[in-house]
Amino acid sequence: MPDMSYSRAYETYASTEGLDKEGVNYNSRPVAGTVARGDMPAYALPNDSTGYAQSAAVKNPLTGDSTAKIDLKESERLYLIYCGICHGPKLDGNGPLWNDGKGPFPAAPKNFMDPTMKAMPEGTMFHSATYGKGQMGSYASQLNTKQRWMVIAYIKSKQGATTAGTTPAADSTKTMMTAVKDTTAKKTK
Repeated sequence: MPDMSYSRAYETYASTEGLDKEGVNYNSRPVAGTVARGDMPAYALPNDSTGYAQSAAVKNPLTGDSTAKIDLKESERLYLIYCGICHGPKLDGNGPLWNDGKGPFPAAPKNFMDPTMKAMPEGTMFHSATYGKGQMGSYASQLNTKQRWMVIAYIKSKQGATTAGTTPAADSTKTMMTAVKDTTAKKTK
């Protein structure tokens, strides 16, 4: 059985020349419109003024009536890695690349704590993160759709907006004091 001891390695799709000759079209890419398992559908609005205007109506699919919970700790980590370098860890637009005008950036990044940014719809923020806006480039190649929505939810939570679907940390002191008062009230009765 020489085939078993000296077998020829076959890579099924290493060469598509044979497939092309037989009329089979194979380019090793997924079928258009398919979504990877565990990923979210692609953002459908175009990168133009109409798409930017329409993005105001887009809601974060990870919040609201969704059963998915957003891990704000992971969202914060993603923000600090990809956004904090410009917008700052305090979301005040004073990251290391601006540094009160002493950094290498010629223009100050947006201050997310500004009232106009607080009023900006989350869909518009997502559109800007997906396609870029002004001096900011697109982050679609660095963050997948879900991660971009997570970062937007983190920004909105820091701005003071109540985002349904997020799990804020409970105030343990308040909870403990309520339990102590309840126990004391039962003992005095």
